[in-house]
Amino acid sequence: MANPKDSYTGNTASVQNSSAKGQNNEGSMEIDLIELLYRMLASWKLIVLLALAGMLAAFGYTYFLVTPLYQAKSTIYVISRSDSVINMSDLQIGTALTQDYIKVFDMWEVHEQVISNLDLPYSYSQMRKNLNVSNTSNTRMLDITVTSANPEEAAAIANEYARVASDFIAETMSTDKPNIVSVALVPSNPVSPNMVRNIAIGFLAGAVVAAGIVVIRMLLDDKIKTAEDIRRYTGLVNLAIVPKENFKDEDKARSRKKSKEG
Repeated sequence: MANPKDSYTGNTASVQNSSAKGQNNEGSMEIDLIELLYRMLASWKLIVLLALAGMLAAFGYTYFLVTPLYQAKSTIYVISRSDSVINMSDLQIGTALTQDYIKVFDMWEVHEQVISNLDLPYSYSQMRKNLNVSNTSNTRMLDITVTSANPEEAAAIANEYARVASDFIAETMSTDKPNIVSVALVPSNPVSPNMVRNIAIGFLAGAVVAAGIVVIRMLLDDKIKTAEDIRRYTGLVNLAIVPKENFKDEDKARSRKKSKEG
């Protein structure tokens, strides 16, 4: 004969197991990718709206707040010999001297001379920041690139650096004066900002923000709406589903019928 106490104990254990399962489900949060995809599709208007807003904000910021910058470049040649014959030793010396000549552009005397000749309102640190001197691999040419918000000023400074550096090298280093092989022209197009890139970044940023809003709404929505939600969050099996009736519509229909009969 079965012991009622054993039956009661078994039922209690089943309830506890179900309760523990529900608590485990509540403690761990799962994201249904299919549901998330449907929510994204349902919120496409929000995503498009915020993406367009981000694009417009990036355009306004780039067009009205960012100062366009221009670059001008002049080039000097390291070896300058009076005769037309250049042997291998001259080429090797010229290659080694390129790094020494680059160092010349860090000296305050060169910056001071350029500032004085052009009557510029900049400090040495500002001149260094806007100046870039580079040596293309396997060449003895130095590219002097100057960045400025004024295109005419950028070209003038680049050409002046080439002249001042050539004279400074010839006087202080007791070597041949480098030749200026290319003068800087006034640039017609700015190098920054990149309007297309900034607009694309603004568009993507707006879309990402909208997607984040959809995900946060999904995570914060703890309402049980379907039978699947009950099984997922509580671990219980649904025995029946009671359909919801709209009593308000029925009451309105009855009141209309009574008014017509009256």
